Amino acid sequence: MTDIKAVVRIERPDIVLTETVTHDRTSNVRSVSEAGTDPTSGKFFYRVESSDFCQFEAGLRNDHTVGEFEQVIETRDGKAIYSFEYTDEAKVFSPVISTANGVVLDMENDESAWIFTVWMPERTNLANLWDHARRHDIDIELLHVNEYASLGNTDAGLTDSQREALLVAFEAGYFEEPRNATLGEVAAELDISQPAAGGLLRRGIERLIVSSLTEDSERTD
Repeated sequence: MTDIKAVVRIERPDIVLTETVTHDRTSNVRSVSEAGTDPTSGKFFYRVESSDFCQFEAGLRNDHTVGEFEQVIETRDGKAIYSFEYTDEAKVFSPVISTANGVVLDMENDESAWIFTVWMPERTNLANLWDHARRHDIDIELLHVNEYASLGNTDAGLTDSQREALLVAFEAGYFEEPRNATLGEVAAELDISQPAAGGLLRRGIERLIVSSLTEDSERTD
């Protein structure tokens, strides 16, 4: 089996947060991959950059895809972390990727479109994304794809502990949206503490991204 890392661009007006980033053209919104969904509250976490958070929040208030929102923390360099709850009208693409047995490594806006970096166990799984997009009038474009040996067989710079944690979390449904397993359940399966499990997953995801970027650079050269 050969797994892949793919970069996909999708666009549709009712994709969650699209109205907000259209309202505030200076904003850059990026998912906090290590946070995912809070299974007890349905909150999603994003890193936000904006030259004017008042304008960004005005966009949130008028965004029909966003219910409750909260600025969790703001730094001095125009960056903040927000938590959001989606409305029933919101179209969310992450569950489509999860249903196709994929994992969202990264998500950020490109003006009013969204760029997803995803891992999938096989290239053929990408067809599920295109089928869904066609049925729901979503513009979708494949920007890049790399093939790798299976996650279970390649190191990609991963330690044995990181690889084991990623595989356990993947099989338990931790990366799905909404999550089918909590960090505590993953930690229990690994027989380690929650902070230790979270650290392994975070560093493992970072190593997968770094490895894929290195591969991209080598192919470009």
